[in-house]
Amino acid sequence: MIKVALVDDHQLIRTGLRSLLDSDPGLHVIAEASNGAEALEVLASERADVVLMDLSMPVMDGVEATARLRESQPGVRVVVLTSFSDRARVQEAIGAGAIGYLLKDCEPSELVNAVHAAAAGHVPLDPRVAGALLPTGESTNKGLSPRELDVLKLVSQGLANKQIARALGITERTVKTHVGNIFREIGVTDRTSAAMWARDHLS
Repeated sequence: MIKVALVDDHQLIRTGLRSLLDSDPGLHVIAEASNGAEALEVLASERADVVLMDLSMPVMDGVEATARLRESQPGVRVVVLTSFSDRARVQEAIGAGAIGYLLKDCEPSELVNAVHAAAAGHVPLDPRVAGALLPTGESTNKGLSPRELDVLKLVSQGLANKQIARALGITERTVKTHVGNIFREIGVTDRTSAAMWARDHLS
């Protein structure tokens, strides 16, 4: 019997997951928690084989909770179950020690199979996020897409979002999204630092 813990800040989701997983004769939900801190507290006494972990939660998010849980219980298998599929989130979660990553709109059968796979030591990944773990060109470009590289080059030239949008034929809102992704990917928090990174890493 595979013991499963559910960590999600929405009661409705936890209830649905419990009903789904408990309907499988090989799975048994032993604990629930509404945030990362509560999960660490509950799982200190209730040891689970597999933990389904949401990412965006109050008090303590899923990434930090995963890292701490893996540190205290190296044998536990954490499978992220979230709505976020962007590269930065996926890499952050896997980097914290999650063994799998699924999206909340997956088929119920996929989720059940993923829990079994994780318990067996396999790596269940939604095909839509698997690409985020693959190398994307030269390492100096980090995980930036060709469009993000275009935006970064214009940022490094001192152009504002509105000017970049006009130059690339995209909306200012799209530019803002790209800039946010770029900052996360290269580990900076402002345009000056991004420009310095571009000067050092891009030809």
